[in-house]
Amino acid sequence: MTAPPTPAPAAGRGALDVRAEFPILAQRVNGARLVYLDNAATTQKPRSVIDAVRRFYEEDNAPVHRAVHTLGERATAAVEGARRVVARFLGAESPDEIVFLRGVTEAMNLLAFTLGESLGPGDEVVVPLSEHHSNLLPWREMCRRRGATLRLTPLAQDGSIDMPALESIVTGRTRIVSVAHVTNVMGVVNPVREVCALARRAGAVSVVDGAQAACHMPIDVQAIGCDFYAISGHKMYAPTGIGAVFGRRARWAQAPPWQTGGSTVERVSTDDVRYAEAPARFEAGSPNAAGIVGLAAAVRWLEGVGIDRIAERESAAAARAREGLASLPGVRVFGPSEGSAPVIAFDAAGAHPHDLATLLDGFGVAVRAGHHCAQPLADWLGVPATTRASFAAYNTVEDADALVEGVGRALETLR
Repeated sequence: MTAPPTPAPAAGRGALDVRAEFPILAQRVNGARLVYLDNAATTQKPRSVIDAVRRFYEEDNAPVHRAVHTLGERATAAVEGARRVVARFLGAESPDEIVFLRGVTEAMNLLAFTLGESLGPGDEVVVPLSEHHSNLLPWREMCRRRGATLRLTPLAQDGSIDMPALESIVTGRTRIVSVAHVTNVMGVVNPVREVCALARRAGAVSVVDGAQAACHMPIDVQAIGCDFYAISGHKMYAPTGIGAVFGRRARWAQAPPWQTGGSTVERVSTDDVRYAEAPARFEAGSPNAAGIVGLAAAVRWLEGVGIDRIAERESAAAARAREGLASLPGVRVFGPSEGSAPVIAFDAAGAHPHDLATLLDGFGVAVRAGHHCAQPLADWLGVPATTRASFAAYNTVEDADALVEGVGRALETLR
């Protein structure tokens, strides 16, 4: 396989040069410079990721793990090389602890419908109230099927987890604790180390949804102390339809297959089957090899630019936006004012979020409006929906200013 290009060192990329690496951002939308602030939903892709996927299809596309011909061996090497890249990125002890799948939603379903097999009446699964539906509904469904109880942890006033309440909820009956590293509505950075330690003391399995964290901060699953950690590629500059979940070897060994079929077995006879160990046991069928290659390319891009540099850039832009939005009459910004990820949810009196987002689009500013797949949280906030602006490596303080100016103009129209 053609070797991927070596990412430029962090010092080689100036702060204003990063945007130029994303071809889609060169366009104008409704006659204006595109200001893309819907990154918590999906990020744009740098040229290096696009090129990696294109090269795979042009040079190496073939069945993975199933062919001895040259292309098959190169495709397999590309996938397993990517597994090593993701394992290093997350701090896993072994590449075999990394399972590839479509993203965090599929990861949570996999975990709920494998770990959940052992649940029964009297057992409890604990999930914070602020979770995305993908880290709520799979657990709720499995609890319903097995007669277990789903317990939602209340929140503190700023939307963070109420840790004293969590400590009282996690007991000897708790079997699983699942929590987002960063919440998708308000960007709250949850104390995942403390949560996982609490679960461990109770003898429960700890699961972390890293969808909103992996592109904003360094991830070390050993330091976090979690049993499982899931990421979605499309939220960290990789293609759509690809993600990964880390799981400790001992935990994977205890989990039964979720989907069965090709690649999941060591031996099948007419009346018996012996399943493979992880990761093969959980990667049924032909993998999204091009997506896996793209995920590895995105990790290399993140490492090349530098997570710390990205976080500094995002933090400056988000702080500028948060301050500017809070200064507008009738605008209420939700979540903690400090220490959060670059995700801002806000409400404007006299303006429905959908109307506000539509008007902002007319100014070239792309934001998200709705309940953001977190309806219990919206109910807790007392609003049917919010407008959300979320920042990425290519966003600048100028983008923040464009957002604030656009919201001001839109509110003048709507009011």
